[in-house]
Amino acid sequence: MSGAVRVSGEAAEVARAETQAVLSMVQDEGRRGRLADVVAALEDGQVEGADADALAELLELGLQSGRVRALYGPEGEQATLALYRRLPPGRELLESASELNDALAALAGRTIERLSVTAVGPGEYGVTISTDDYELVLRLGRAGARLATIGA
Repeated sequence: MSGAVRVSGEAAEVARAETQAVLSMVQDEGRRGRLADVVAALEDGQVEGADADALAELLELGLQSGRVRALYGPEGEQATLALYRRLPPGRELLESASELNDALAALAGRTIERLSVTAVGPGEYGVTISTDDYELVLRLGRAGARLATIGA
């Protein structure tokens, strides 16, 4: 299957347990059906499309809240993080971080003349880094970090 993410080992165990835990608490029938689809996909050993997105949302919540580490230990957390990075939202974060690192590398050897942080919106900040002939504007927020503008 194109775009399918294989799920196995400890990551599969954590993903299945987390999905089933949420499924047991959800009352909305539509949401229950979507979660049941994710559980079925995990039983098949791969997720894709809407199932991958729903799984990424659950894993992200478990990772951010510390639940995954608390219940499954550091090894479970690392396995879950590795799986999250292979799912579409996780891949997007990795690509964004790579783009930021490339942009920041352009500052190597330059003297930073100005550094400022501004509140752009709820939970989102702008970081401006300026040299005498170069400026980077980064956006940092709940959706991750991204390069907003680059100028020479």
